[in-house]
Amino acid sequence: MKAIIVDDERLARNELKRLLENFPSIEVVAEAANTSEAGPLIEEFQPDVLFLDVQMPGKTGFEWLEDWDGFLPEVIFTTAFDEFALKAFEVNALDYVLKPIELSRLSESIQKLEKRYQQSQSHAATQADRPMHVLGANDQIFVKDGEKCWFVRLDRVRLCESMGNYVRLFFDDQKPLVLKSLNALEERLDPKVFFRANRKHIINLNYIEKIEPWFSGGLQVTLVGKGEKIEISRRQSIRFKELLSL
Repeated sequence: MKAIIVDDERLARNELKRLLENFPSIEVVAEAANTSEAGPLIEEFQPDVLFLDVQMPGKTGFEWLEDWDGFLPEVIFTTAFDEFALKAFEVNALDYVLKPIELSRLSESIQKLEKRYQQSQSHAATQADRPMHVLGANDQIFVKDGEKCWFVRLDRVRLCESMGNYVRLFFDDQKPLVLKSLNALEERLDPKVFFRANRKHIINLNYIEKIEPWFSGGLQVTLVGKGEKIEISRRQSIRFKELLSL
């Protein structure tokens, strides 16, 4: 598995690389001293895991994750501060390891990573053998959240929002949670109708009421219904304009 280390302290990067030599399944393909350097390296190497420090010059690890809308591998936070542990799991990090890193504690993280990697590989192989039916606006889906159930046509779903391992669906006045990742849901939805606006949201293009320029070359759309305002990231804004232009 390919790994990238992001830490502003060179000695900390070297120590983590030394510890990772104990795990033949891990190959450190690149390292970065800050989050600005990390983005291009992730795009280039498409790693399986990112060892990410929290406190760094410029954007913190959490701030960078909130803004980043490109390919995102599994994230293992490595930091000297224990007060961010809860927030790490709120952003769906695989693990949170305190410095100075002990080999036994790192081993636990690598075991989690290997298990997740094997599960994803097995799932990918299964999906490759199974023809994928793309769901269009007229298809109906069964949704269950707790004791409540719905049988809803997809043309009523205006917005899908990532909530860790769950996705919240917005239709009519309902906002049920379904146990599915946003990436998995995106694979099933018709891209002519449902558009990935950013790392957290998929929007139904038929519900767009207003489009406005936004920060850093992005766009903001307002949806019909409850008036949700969703930012389309700079990267996705290019695709959005291409998709809707003549």
